[in-house]
Amino acid sequence: MRPSSAFVPPPGYRARPAAPADADAIHRLVAACERTAHGGSPAAPDGVAARLALPGVDPATDTVLVHGPDGAPAAWVWVRGRRCAIDVHPDHRGRGLGGALLAWAEARARRAGDDRLAQTVADGDPAAGALLRSAGYAPLATEWLLEIALPVPGGVPRPPEGVTVRPFRAGDERAAHRLTEDAFDEWQQRRKPYAEWAKHCVERPSFTPSASPLAFDGGRLVGVLLSLDDPGSGEGYVERLAVRRDQRGRGLARLLLMTAFHAFALRGRRACTLGTHTDTGALSLYEHLGMTVRHSATVYGRPLAERADPAQATRA
Repeated sequence: MRPSSAFVPPPGYRARPAAPADADAIHRLVAACERTAHGGSPAAPDGVAARLALPGVDPATDTVLVHGPDGAPAAWVWVRGRRCAIDVHPDHRGRGLGGALLAWAEARARRAGDDRLAQTVADGDPAAGALLRSAGYAPLATEWLLEIALPVPGGVPRPPEGVTVRPFRAGDERAAHRLTEDAFDEWQQRRKPYAEWAKHCVERPSFTPSASPLAFDGGRLVGVLLSLDDPGSGEGYVERLAVRRDQRGRGLARLLLMTAFHAFALRGRRACTLGTHTDTGALSLYEHLGMTVRHSATVYGRPLAERADPAQATRA
């Protein structure tokens, strides 16, 4: 089956829509790109599967998977709303795949009625950033992946008076969704419906309730931390951290983070990572706790009224 607007690959390549069964192969492709850019790999291999399963995503029309002459995945693109992701395997760069997939993604977004498109590019991949700038994209924000070695000295702090902390358990999903989305309303462009939110975290196979502490004050949920754990990486990952706005300044974020770090140390993990970006204003908090930046990325975006120079982008 071909996409609704077929992507025509360079000679020697073939293309088709991605399918859920391709998730592991696409993860390996993404991991190869990230190793080249900054020496690391995605935190958990179920991330691609979660992206393909998001509500509103139809892999038959919203993705392209390109296979190289040897039959292995060479590149892919995923489009949803105003966001897209494009990855070209290091062994297949310089052959026009990136520019052609970008043009396809823009056309797909226009057909869906979207007036802008954005994607995140590792700062360790200057060629990808140059491609986007040549196509009229401008930097919108910076993203950072932070890390901390485990165990963290000092242990878990005592909760503030009246606050109790326990691990996530079944039945907490809806309350955790409401609190995190309320907290993120300050900077995110739109609220995630529950079904979309759950695909990103609590419904992923790597979701780890024992390392996902919740804070309560008098029975009221006031803080949430949701974690993922990929045993193959030897690291934990904080997927969501949120504190009610009227409860900030009490040390709850630090309490939840230190609780999660302790839980991951007990699971034998050597480190814990988390991602943040410019709009959250949280970078200094994490650095104050002893976390350091492992690598950074830039979010690029542009209006889709018309391409800056289609021929130039396609040649890249």
